[in-house]
Amino acid sequence: MFTGLIQSLGKLKSLGNDYFQISCTSNNSYQILQDLAIGDSVAVDGVCLTVVEVLPQGFVAVASPETLRRTTLGSFPDALVNLETSLRAGSKLGGHFVTGHVDAIGTLATSTQTANAWEMRFTAPPTANSGWQRQMAPYIVSKGSIAVNGISLTVADCDADGNWFEVAVIPHSFGETNLSYLQPGSLVNLEADILGKYVAKFLRSGSKSHPEPWEETPRINSLGTITPEFLAEHGFI
Repeated sequence: MFTGLIQSLGKLKSLGNDYFQISCTSNNSYQILQDLAIGDSVAVDGVCLTVVEVLPQGFVAVASPETLRRTTLGSFPDALVNLETSLRAGSKLGGHFVTGHVDAIGTLATSTQTANAWEMRFTAPPTANSGWQRQMAPYIVSKGSIAVNGISLTVADCDADGNWFEVAVIPHSFGETNLSYLQPGSLVNLEADILGKYVAKFLRSGSKSHPEPWEETPRINSLGTITPEFLAEHGFI
C-alpha cells in the first residue's frame, strides 16, 4: 500500500528476463535507500514491484510478464520513473490509498501552464472492450482521487463517459515528478481510487436479490446493509 506522494525520481533500465535496475537519481533518494531491504515493495511509476537486490544507489526489481503487459514498464529505455516506498504503520497519509495495481494505460492529451499550476488533461480507456484495460469511467469523478504514474492527484474535471479527465498540478509536484517530462501522447499508468472500486462492488452486489448459480450469495441484505460476515470475509474484522 502506498500514498501517491512521490519520494524520489529514478532511472529504469531493463536487465532482460523481466528484471529491471532502478537507479535513484534525485537529491532526496535517501528516502528510498535509507533502509531498503530485499523483499520490500516499491512503487515504480505506480507499479508495485518487489526488491530482489539492493545496490549502492538503487535496487533491482522483477516484474511478471502480466505486469509488463498491463503497464508502461519497459516501454521506454532509460525512462525516468517516480518512486515511493510502501506505507508504514504510523506514517502520514497525505495523498490517498494507492495499491500499486494499475487499472489502465492512459495518454497525456494537453499540458498547459497557468499562473499557479499546470493543467493537464489525460485520456483514459472509456470501455472494457479494449482487451485487458478495465473500464475507468465509473471510478473517475470530479474532486475524486486518481493515481497517474503513482502520483496522487485530484480530478478537477472529467466527462460523463470517462473519455478524459483533468488535474491541476502544483509546481512542486510538477517539478519533483516525471510529469514535467511528459509530452502530448506520452503514456501513463492509471489507478482508480480503491475506495470507489469497493463502493461500486457493494452496490452491484446489493442490487442482486437473486444471484446466478455460479455467483456467491452476497452478504448484503435487501436494504443494502453490509453484514459482519461480509466484513470478516474481506479482512475488515
